[in-house]
Amino acid sequence: MFAGAKIKYWVLSVKTLIFELRNRKRIRVLKGDITKAIGFEAIVNPANSLLLMGGGVAGAIKRVGGEEIEAEARKHAPLPVGEAVVTKAGRLGVKYVIHAPTMENPAMRTSLMKVKAATEAALKAAEATGITSILFPGMGTGIGGVKPEAAAEVMTKIVLDYLDKSEKLREVGFIAYSDDLFRAFLKAIKNNLTSS
Repeated sequence: MFAGAKIKYWVLSVKTLIFELRNRKRIRVLKGDITKAIGFEAIVNPANSLLLMGGGVAGAIKRVGGEEIEAEARKHAPLPVGEAVVTKAGRLGVKYVIHAPTMENPAMRTSLMKVKAATEAALKAAEATGITSILFPGMGTGIGGVKPEAAAEVMTKIVLDYLDKSEKLREVGFIAYSDDLFRAFLKAIKNNLTSS
């Protein structure tokens, strides 16, 4: 995975860090609100299988982007963990929302195995749609109850492996609402890059 690559990174502000990888691919880590994200084609919604967008990241996406996002997604319900669906993004600053369930029902606990399956499903859906840049929140780290460090480690490993092999995907971002998750993403990326 990116063996022999020179890793460059820049701190653009307190809120953004960019890792330049080989093959002109990059990883970005941001601190902020996923609904205000720009510079990506798609954001990921860590959904439930019913694709109801009531709370957490999903609720925020629906409030800012509009109810049409949920209406379009619900046409594909129930969607099992390990699959993903792409919808338009309404009034958000991106083109698409990728709905990747991390849990079967709203507001339930989840597991690292489901976070892994949802992350992989989102990447595959992006690739199949021709999306070149995608932004992930901390999958399962809210109501799902997965510890930020554990989710970040699993997610970054999957993303780096996938990005190394992908022909279409050029950039993947991780956005953290909290300082703890931001630090967890940074640590996990650095760990995964130095161990490759």
